[in-house]
Amino acid sequence: MSAPSEPAPTPTGPAGGVVTDPALVDLLGLVAFGELLAFERMAADARLAPDLRRRAALSEMAAAEIRNYRRLADRLGDLGVLPDDAMAVYVEPLQAYHDSTEPRDWAEAVTKAYVGDGITDDFIREIAGALAEPDRRLVLEVLHESRYADFAAAEIRAAIEADPRVANRLSMWARRLVGEALSQAGRVASADRGALTALIARGEQVDVQGLFRRLTAAHTARMGAVGLNN
Repeated sequence: MSAPSEPAPTPTGPAGGVVTDPALVDLLGLVAFGELLAFERMAADARLAPDLRRRAALSEMAAAEIRNYRRLADRLGDLGVLPDDAMAVYVEPLQAYHDSTEPRDWAEAVTKAYVGDGITDDFIREIAGALAEPDRRLVLEVLHESRYADFAAAEIRAAIEADPRVANRLSMWARRLVGEALSQAGRVASADRGALTALIARGEQVDVQGLFRRLTAAHTARMGAVGLNN
């Protein structure tokens, strides 16, 4: 994945003034674009579902993602910021991640949802802790619901139970996903978005290496819970 070659527009507040908390705008923009991509991806992945029940379930979850996007876009509007401006810097790297990890079948789709979204949500939770209420609550509420992770986990277990050989293929796929996801998270936390890096440093835990160790540990536990190997 390549980083954007040009800087994003500077978010502005009412009457064109610079917003007082650019880190908040950066994070809301990141999560908003993630929700928009999640909607698009789930809608597309629903066509890979092996039956109508699961197709409908994923379609309903896609609808929830677009509602989440609207909540974030409305909050950015309250801050006097155009959602397009807040999201712009994340379009190229996040789109490249999803384009490079296109699932080939239903099992890979639900594994991507479980592994990729899981580590991304963990990352957002870590840095959202430094936000003030009610923005912290908003960000945490719009992250992927546990029912989505539970649904994906159940599908992975069912696929392995039906054919134990699938576990090796999905484990390799998951390793590729986590590598891409951590690389993406590293870019997001880089100096390219100084305000977002400053938000990470606001919290009690300012050790970025420690943050990534926690993300990796959570990923390991997540893999083991569904029968996949690191």
